[in-house]
Amino acid sequence: MASFAKSSFSAASYAQFRPTYPRSLYNTVLAYHRGPRRQCLDLGCGTGILTREVAKNFDCVLGTDPSTNMIKQAREQSQSQHGNVTFQQGSAESTPELGDGSVDLVVAGQAAHWFTYDLLWPEMARLVRPGGTLAFWGYSDPMFVTCPRASEIMKAYQYDTRPGKLGSYWSMPGRSYVQDKLRIIQPPSADWVDVERIEYDVGTEGRGSGVGKLFMERKLTVGDMKGYLRTWSNYHEWSRANAGASTGGEGGRGDVIDEMFEEIAEGEDVFGKEENEIDIEWGSGLIMARRRS
Repeated sequence: MASFAKSSFSAASYAQFRPTYPRSLYNTVLAYHRGPRRQCLDLGCGTGILTREVAKNFDCVLGTDPSTNMIKQAREQSQSQHGNVTFQQGSAESTPELGDGSVDLVVAGQAAHWFTYDLLWPEMARLVRPGGTLAFWGYSDPMFVTCPRASEIMKAYQYDTRPGKLGSYWSMPGRSYVQDKLRIIQPPSADWVDVERIEYDVGTEGRGSGVGKLFMERKLTVGDMKGYLRTWSNYHEWSRANAGASTGGEGGRGDVIDEMFEEIAEGEDVFGKEENEIDIEWGSGLIMARRRS
């Protein structure tokens, strides 16, 4: 999570443009969960999107993140509105302030690909009570479900490693874990049982044409889509390497995101205006497991 932890990263932009999770996803996790709902732990909580929502169903929720910027933003967005939520800077692999077996549910949304699992699994086994739940989920690249050509161009920009593109700026292997729907995450059978995975692969023939259970879809304007892509870690690293670049919206010549959308707009008129809306879906992976009793 090195990019997000840097002082130059804009947690405010992250909070503004990152997608939220639908209630159907939380309901899926809660239907799997058994027993008390006293303490929940949100790992890699970022700006607290997940933390605040799950607090509706638990007595206490602690959100942790290694980024001071993220924790500051999370606290600002939660002031006086969520009395049962606490945010604290810290790593997923160590939460010494919580006692053994004190956690009923541990969650991570779009963060599990950053964790160091040889350290994480012993800590999860310590924290989660017998019968408690672990639920990690992540989403892959957004897709323009009615404009497959636009999706292909965006994918080429995101993963092409040649100069001027964004592919060489990903933190690996973490990004590949997200793209593979977190399948690499395998809860140790000595401590975890009843492992369940729910996935969705985006289709190219319109909304809901994919395979699996769709959790994440949204309409975004072209302008907001640009803002969202500029919250990605690879764009943050690209910006550091291209310090003189400025976006078209800032009056500059444009950055790599502007260039991407100019190419897309050549064949798709809807992308030509910032205010035009487009349908987006994300592929996703949810893994749930129960602490062995």
